[in-house]
Amino acid sequence: MAKKAFCVGINDYGDPNSNLNGCVNDARAWAELLVGHYDFPRADVTIITDAQATKANMVTGIKALLAGATAGDVLVFTNSSHGSYVYDQDGDETRYDEILCPRDVGQNPLADDELRALFSAIPAGVRLTVIADNCHSGSATRASPFPTPDERRVRFLNPRRFGGKELPDTQFARPKRLERYPESEMKEILLSGCTDSEYSYDALLDGTYHGAMTFFALQTIRAANYRLTYEQLARRVNGRLRRGGYNQHPQLEGADQNKARPIFT
Repeated sequence: MAKKAFCVGINDYGDPNSNLNGCVNDARAWAELLVGHYDFPRADVTIITDAQATKANMVTGIKALLAGATAGDVLVFTNSSHGSYVYDQDGDETRYDEILCPRDVGQNPLADDELRALFSAIPAGVRLTVIADNCHSGSATRASPFPTPDERRVRFLNPRRFGGKELPDTQFARPKRLERYPESEMKEILLSGCTDSEYSYDALLDGTYHGAMTFFALQTIRAANYRLTYEQLARRVNGRLRRGGYNQHPQLEGADQNKARPIFT
């Protein structure tokens, strides 16, 4: 049984108004957790950050993660970065594709459809966990509009900043993937930083910058002595975020049997 991970963190987007603070720390923290507590060989845990994290390198890293996987293998992909959307007009309803924002997002956004195509090719019995600590929707471009002691910034990049088109009305827009891919057909288990209409936050927490979801997820895992299911993790992280004053609600997506599985097994 192989255990492999690919962890991405992007703080530097080449624009002070778009840069983040906690994404690189997130990537390193997930990697250390997997090596230190879930027996992932360090040589099989790859981290790329900032300028390394172009779309081409991210896709290459995901393909390398999945290459040669067989039933029983445990694979993990974590991404901490900005998230955004690509506006699409389909018929008479407003829809969009969610995207991750690589370092070169202006030329090369990474759409959820592309990720799903990669993930759908894994053989049956391969256990893939995806942790995405980034925004899926919204309209902000930089820090929280109100000063906060934890220096919050939203992990959402307005499409206008990379030449895209902003949704005319985010309230009624719908992500296209929700219509095409029911959870029961997902091969991977996905823990996202928030819903498709919320922000994920980047903040100074206990003296270190992290994504709020990642920070509280790591805290939850440690408090459980590293033994809990994905369902328990998602529920407890939501509670910690609520008590911490973060208006974001991490979502757990996947088949029911995968949600009930102990994390990273």
